[in-house]
Amino acid sequence: MTSLFLSNLTSHQALMAELSVLDTTITDAGDVLAALLGAGGKLLFCGNGGSAADCQHLAAELTGRFMKDRRPLAGLALSTDSSALTCIGNDYSFDDVFARQVHALGRPGDALLAISTSGQSPNVIKAVQAAREIGIYTVGLLGRDGGPLRSLCDAAIVVPGQVTARIQEAHLLIGHTLCGLIESGLGVA
Repeated sequence: MTSLFLSNLTSHQALMAELSVLDTTITDAGDVLAALLGAGGKLLFCGNGGSAADCQHLAAELTGRFMKDRRPLAGLALSTDSSALTCIGNDYSFDDVFARQVHALGRPGDALLAISTSGQSPNVIKAVQAAREIGIYTVGLLGRDGGPLRSLCDAAIVVPGQVTARIQEAHLLIGHTLCGLIESGLGVA
C-alpha cells in the first residue's frame, strides 16, 4: 500500500513534468513585470484562500528580497488589509474586494498578478476587469482550464492540473520563477 506522501509526491511530479510548455509564457510575463517594476511601477496581487497566502508570500519576496540584496520593489497583496476587505465586503460585496482596491491603488505602468486555481473566482475576475479598465498589465496564475480568467489576462499561465493542492504547488514554483525573472531583468540576479 502506497503512503499518502508517496501518492502526493507521484501526482506532484507528474504535474511538474507537464509545466515545461509554460516556459515561454512565464518568461515573457517575467520580462514585462521586470520592465514595469524597473520603471517604478508596482505589482498588485490578488487571490482567495491559499492563493491569498501565495500573494502575500510573493509580495514579500519583492518588498524584501528574493535571491539577491537589492532595492525593495513595490509588491502589494490586496488580501492583507482586513479593514479594506471588511469595509468593501460589507458596503458593496465580497466580489468587489479586490476591484475597488485596484481602482484605488493601481495606475498605468503597474501590473496585477491574479491567482485562481479554478480561474472562476468572481472577485478575482472583477479585479482583472478593473485592471484592464485602467490599463494595468494582467498576469493570471491559473489552474484547470483557466476558466473565464484565461481570456481576460494579458498573460495567462495555466497549470493543467485538476487537484487544487497540486496546482498551488505549481503556482508557488511559477511565482518564485517570476521573482527570479524580475531580479534578473533588473540586473540584480
